[in-house]
Amino acid sequence: MYRSLRPIIIKEFRQIRRDPTSLGMLLILPAALIVLVGYALNFDVKHVPLVIFDQSKTSTSRAFLDKFKQTELFNYRFDVTGYNEIDGHFTNGRAKVAIVIPTNFAEDLLVGRDVRVQILVDGSDANTGAQAIGNAARITADYSTRLVVSAFERMGRQYYQPIDFQPRIWFNPDLLSNQFLLPGLIGFILVLTAVISTSMTVVREKERGTMEQIMVSPLRPRDVILGKTIPYMLIGLVEATAILVLGYVLFDIQVKGSILLLYAGIFTILLGSLGQGLLVSTVTDSQQVAFMISVFSSLLPSFLLSGFVFPVSSMPIVLQILSNLAVNKFFLVLVRGIMLKGVGFSSVWPQFVYMIVFAAVMLGVSTKRMQKRTL
Repeated sequence: MYRSLRPIIIKEFRQIRRDPTSLGMLLILPAALIVLVGYALNFDVKHVPLVIFDQSKTSTSRAFLDKFKQTELFNYRFDVTGYNEIDGHFTNGRAKVAIVIPTNFAEDLLVGRDVRVQILVDGSDANTGAQAIGNAARITADYSTRLVVSAFERMGRQYYQPIDFQPRIWFNPDLLSNQFLLPGLIGFILVLTAVISTSMTVVREKERGTMEQIMVSPLRPRDVILGKTIPYMLIGLVEATAILVLGYVLFDIQVKGSILLLYAGIFTILLGSLGQGLLVSTVTDSQQVAFMISVFSSLLPSFLLSGFVFPVSSMPIVLQILSNLAVNKFFLVLVRGIMLKGVGFSSVWPQFVYMIVFAAVMLGVSTKRMQKRTL
């Protein structure tokens, strides 16, 4: 078996080396994606452009507004003198949030009356707007609590808070987006590159006529499948290692669980993805068609339906059911559990079962279809 596989494996490595496009996709794409996703794709909304309409113009209002100016959550631009200016800045995109301080702000606080501060938000960017409102509400609540505590102290009384809310964040204390996204990026890159590269290399053989020569040789379909998958399996493991190393060097993302268990999961999803690429190659004879089918069947499910960016629980029930067809959905649970939480096999064995079944089905169907071509 080794003698029959060795020439195919050597041939595959030579073909990869001679094809700069495939080599670039396999080696450069993972590094480029991890840098772009790590630095560009960020859900932590900060430095939101802010304008202020201060009708009070007192030391009390300035003390309150300083809370917004001194935080990195908002980027204070300038003061305005009316709602028309706010509308103009929102329309031109120079501001996303505006704070309106009423004229009697200081007087009402002094006598203990409720003060209504208006927060205007540009809702054209829903995510930024929602997070800006939440951040503004937290800053305002903190300032209000300080005022109440100060008032109680002046009266010689102790401030009493019925419920002491003390949140504790596990696994990702700073709630950094890259800590959440980069582990999931491993599965996204592996599925995408494995499916596309494997399908393209087999279809390329068909277009050049060399696939027919392989099929009429003494090689069995099983040997052809293994010979085609082993080189890309090794390259996929190198890709995964490169992502882990770059994640640690650039973003300090460490593997808290078993590294062997993590690589077992990587090996399993690679096996299924390579089988999927081989299956695509058996249903088409054109590289263009193979590329389109590979992208449609790997990139879209891995990005949209796996929970890589958007939580599956927030999707319609129909899409939640369809998401079970995306193998990367189960790998994401596994890789985030091992890397961020340090879980063991007892917590991720259901994900292993699904990925093993997926790999068996993909490789089994690919082998059957390839056997039909030899008959």
